Order: sequence, then C-alpha cells, then structure tokens
Amino acid sequence: MARRCSSVAVNLILLLALFLDLGLCKTLKRDVTRDMVALSGSHTIGQARCVTFRQRIFGNGTDIDSGFASTRQRSCPASDGDGDDNLAGLDLVTPNSFDNNYFKNLIQKKALLQSDQVLFSGGSTDSLVTEYSRSPSTFSSDFASGMIKMGNIEPLTGTAGEIRKLCTAIN
Repeated sequence: MARRCSSVAVNLILLLALFLDLGLCKTLKRDVTRDMVALSGSHTIGQARCVTFRQRIFGNGTDIDSGFASTRQRSCPASDGDGDDNLAGLDLVTPNSFDNNYFKNLIQKKALLQSDQVLFSGGSTDSLVTEYSRSPSTFSSDFASGMIKMGNIEPLTGTAGEIRKLCTAIN
C-alpha cells in the first residue's frame, strides 16, 4: 500500500481506489470500504516523518484541530528541508497501543495525515469511523478479518516467497 500511496494528500475516492488496486475486491465477501477503514486503523501505532505531514499542520485547513496542529508544529518546522526527518506519533494520545483511539482522533480532527482525516470528512466512511470509535471489539474483529484478506492477496509461496527476519532486508 505504501508504495502505491506516495502522496499523503489523497481524497477518499483515491484512497478507496488504492485499496481496490491491491486486489482486496478479489477476496471480499463484504464491502471493501469496511476493510479499508478498519485497515487504516493500523495508524493507531507508528510514526510519520515531518515531511509527510508538514503541509497539513501548516495549511490552516478547516479539517484539522488548531491546537493539535500547533502541538505538532513544535517538532516540525515550517521550512522544507528543515527537520524533514523529525518523527511524530500517528496517535498523539496512545502512540504505542493498538486501540481504537485512531478513530476518536479522526472525529476530533486530530489525524496527523490528510489521507487519514479523509475517512471522517463528511463522506461515506464517517459512520464506520464513528462505529469503530465506539466499539473497540468491532474494530479489532474487522481489522483481523481485513488483515487475513490482505495476507491472501497473491501470496508468494514455496521458493518464490521468503519469510524475512528483518522486514526491510532480504535474508
């Protein structure tokens, strides 16, 4: 997904198209939108480089909480090239916990990445974001289902595949 989603400034239609392009529709027994929103919840953990969210926090948009933007601006300078590699947690409140706080952040306009905030922006996915924000068990169940489907998309097997000891390097 990351290699196909090089721009973090995407809209909801493009985000859905990127998930369809992955081949999720081949394995689905339900709406791909539900899987996309659930799998996007993986951003409840992890970090992003300043260069990927600088435009969002300095853009004065209406879809970002001003206090959240101000907090993030402290570690991400406005100038391109300055602090590009500075990291910020995708989830300000529970950055090291796999939970449903990501969805609560979206509702509060506190998504670090624009590609996350589009999931709660007056569109067709708002109701799923709200559902997951209220029900950690539904989110966990749907996330697990989506991960299984992702794992079944054109897996490499036998000598064509490899289980890496370090994800970023070939064994």
